[in-house]
Amino acid sequence: MSRAIWPGLTLAGALVAQPALAGECPADKMKPNARQMVDTKPVGVTDVTLGSINLEKQPANIKDRELRFRKLTIEPGGIVPWHSHDDRPALIFVQQGEIVEYASNCVDPIVHKAGDLRPEVFGTSHWWKNLGKETVILYVGDVRKDPHDHNM
Repeated sequence: MSRAIWPGLTLAGALVAQPALAGECPADKMKPNARQMVDTKPVGVTDVTLGSINLEKQPANIKDRELRFRKLTIEPGGIVPWHSHDDRPALIFVQQGEIVEYASNCVDPIVHKAGDLRPEVFGTSHWWKNLGKETVILYVGDVRKDPHDHNM
């Protein structure tokens, strides 16, 4: 194929309807209060804080906030219990495995695979379960207000 054809193919590909990005709720499945709180305990989950920074002592000077970086290891069948991110924004990176998220604002479960990055912000309440046979490893950066908040 000649090089002159490639730009046209690229544009044609961009015009085709794109599915939701991996690890996101499809737009037509988003709905407030789509899922109610599930009262579960952590199962097969190890949560290790790798480091933290007191943000009040940094130039950002964000009072009573801590930037925390953690590693969560979820064994097959493991559960990260229901929790909210209304006051604790986070970014989760799936380093290994595949895990299913049950979010309060999505009708369908959301599958996250290795390489996915999931933002968790105000309005996000959810729980996660490892339905696979492989251990899942997540790296989590969050901004925590309450040092006694041990939600995953």
